[in-house]
Amino acid sequence: MKLLTVNFLTCAVKSCKTSAAAFPLHFQDAEVERRETNYNPTFLQNILPRLDWSAIATTAAELGFTDLPATKPESPCETEEEQKTMRDLHTLLLETEVMEGKMVCGNCGHEYKIKEGIANFLLPNHLV
Repeated sequence: MKLLTVNFLTCAVKSCKTSAAAFPLHFQDAEVERRETNYNPTFLQNILPRLDWSAIATTAAELGFTDLPATKPESPCETEEEQKTMRDLHTLLLETEVMEGKMVCGNCGHEYKIKEGIANFLLPNHLV
């Protein structure tokens, strides 16, 4: 599961729909793998406005990535430092995948297992 995906996921438990603590889901026991992809600055610039930066920063910190700036980068990136930040963001969001582990809701504590890079979001009947 690419880290970009996590920025668009929230807990599926009905009681969590109105809780701010249900987003972002928090990784536990995560096995992270990096798979290189072609750098696409246009995609990053287009997706950047849709990202919840505080959620990205929380997820990155939980997985040990501490190089993110405190604020969301502005586009277009003109300086060398801004371009490096965008490349680092590309590595984090598009090349970093969680292969095993679980995501946990901060509100209800429900765990979504991740196996072979795929999260299981099926809920038991009593939680639907």
